[in-house]
Amino acid sequence: MPTTRALGPVTVIPLPDGEGTFPDPRTAMFPEATPELWAAADALDPGAVTPGGEWYLRYRCFALRLESGRIILVDAGIGPADSPAATWAPVPGRLPAELMAAGIDPADVDTVVLTHLHTDHIGWAVIGEPGVPYFRNARYLMQAVEVGAIRAGSEHLTRRLLAPLGAQLSTVDGRERLAPGISVVATPGHTPGHQCVLLEHGEDAILFTGDLLVHAIQVIDPELAYGGETDPAAARDSRLGMLRDLAGRGGETLLATPHLTEPFTTPTER
Repeated sequence: MPTTRALGPVTVIPLPDGEGTFPDPRTAMFPEATPELWAAADALDPGAVTPGGEWYLRYRCFALRLESGRIILVDAGIGPADSPAATWAPVPGRLPAELMAAGIDPADVDTVVLTHLHTDHIGWAVIGEPGVPYFRNARYLMQAVEVGAIRAGSEHLTRRLLAPLGAQLSTVDGRERLAPGISVVATPGHTPGHQCVLLEHGEDAILFTGDLLVHAIQVIDPELAYGGETDPAAARDSRLGMLRDLAGRGGETLLATPHLTEPFTTPTER
């Protein structure tokens, strides 16, 4: 099990679900990146590139264990062999084994925050056909805009994900406090209703980024657009805004990312 981090009374547990090469060339996904930026990104995260120059990424979730014993899960990985991500991601994922190793029973998860509804972030949310929630006692929290976009644009995910959640599905508009020092924050752009989770304790903070940034190259240059963003301008504004807020805190700040090699990364100075 990867190294945990503690911030105040909250323990953060990275939960790897899988890893593998991205199906598209990384240069195609970041068409504006210069050779100098790629060199800097590879120096920051050398595990994200193969000897052949392919993008090698992790698929990771995070559990937040509160002092009370309450468990909040951020994202749900790539999922089992028949998950919606199976057409492109390295399924099956290993999240159930990682949860067990961390001493977490899926039935004890209180809240599942889905940062957005791309298939590599929802894999274990609902399993099987017909689908049943894997975390049977959890509230599944999403931005209302994200849910609306899926219902309008994806009959498949509406049937496979949203419908089986039933009363366990909960929506929020903007920002919502989940517990003392823990909030979801709307960060639209990567998808219409993308959201991050912010853990705060005094001046220190950990930002669970989801796909606010997807590669170390965006840590180095947050203005750089990614080809998978629904609205690149909005995604850039969300990314710059969150990083600016973190930089202004004065304490230690970390980025908890699903796709970089290491689960925790320090924002670069700009």
